[in-house]
Amino acid sequence: MLETQNLSLRYGRHLALNGINISIAEGETVVILGANGAGKSSLLKAIAGLQKPEPGSVLTLDGTTILGTKPHLIPEAGIALVPEGRGVFGDLTVEENLLLGANPRRARTSEAERHGLIYDLFPRLAERRSQLVRTMSGGEQQMVAIGRALMSNPRFLMLDEPSLGLAPIVVTELFGALKRVKQTGVGLLLVEQNVSISLSISDRGYLMEAGRITGENSAEALKTDPAVQQAFLGGAAA
Repeated sequence: MLETQNLSLRYGRHLALNGINISIAEGETVVILGANGAGKSSLLKAIAGLQKPEPGSVLTLDGTTILGTKPHLIPEAGIALVPEGRGVFGDLTVEENLLLGANPRRARTSEAERHGLIYDLFPRLAERRSQLVRTMSGGEQQMVAIGRALMSNPRFLMLDEPSLGLAPIVVTELFGALKRVKQTGVGLLLVEQNVSISLSISDRGYLMEAGRITGENSAEALKTDPAVQQAFLGGAAA
């Protein structure tokens, strides 16, 4: 179980996160819904160790605190982040990007198996394993970013706006792959602008506004929640 309690974060005087309480079980898919500026990306960065939360914040993995763990050690705990903007290494090949993801010790015993899984999830990457990533489309680069994160053998995979800027057909392909990743037992924590498709693969969701969690429910209930429909689904259930 990955859990936050009273997690708060400031950027100077600005309180970006205010007492966030969320949890995600292994094998569960949870989506964070909210408008731009609600604090969703800040939450993922805080969990990944990229931002330092305020005193009194709690972040635990299976009941053991991981708050204050250095960012490069977070993958060793079994948590991987696919950041907004992908963060791929454009001057390296697909294969080289994936191999970099296998750096954590926990990944090394299953490296070959996970390598095969990623090429099975994304056949285009297998076809282009020797291609420089900067020459690939945005959708293909997102596949590389997800594949690299999966190479770390995560228990929990966090994704920040994975569909941003991608064509609908590519989004459908990506979320189909994420559904298969879920079936392997990996927990998924999503921040995603495409609310309809993210709810379609999620078990639960949280509503976030101005740095606070303002609601929580099952994905099915959120699809039919009038407030969610009005804010995110064009006034009609998905």
